[in-house]
Amino acid sequence: MKAGNKTTGARLRIVLKPGVAIGPGKADILAGIRETGSIAAAGRRMGMSYKRAWTLVEAMNTFFDEPMVETSRGGNARGGASLTPTGEKVLDSYRHMESLTNKAIGKEMTKLRTALPNISNRK
Repeated sequence: MKAGNKTTGARLRIVLKPGVAIGPGKADILAGIRETGSIAAAGRRMGMSYKRAWTLVEAMNTFFDEPMVETSRGGNARGGASLTPTGEKVLDSYRHMESLTNKAIGKEMTKLRTALPNISNRK
């Protein structure tokens, strides 16, 4: 499974402690920020509002001793966002766990997919 691909493989929700979890949405927002340098652009890529994307970032920034995302103000220099070392570490760990899970359950996923209808033969 390609990281961030919602159409194949397992998508994990890791509960770190009660009320604190990271799952596909938060991981994809982090990946989008890493790739675009912008919370708004990361949210747009996922079809979510800036407010929702910012809410996820704020929540993640409170999870650990250090923030996961740092922002700079706009103005003439146009602001932006980037992952902190903690954010990089968390995203990389999450993606690694996702990969390990997909390797572990790959055969079972194939079995399940064979039970799906073949829509390419339908008219």
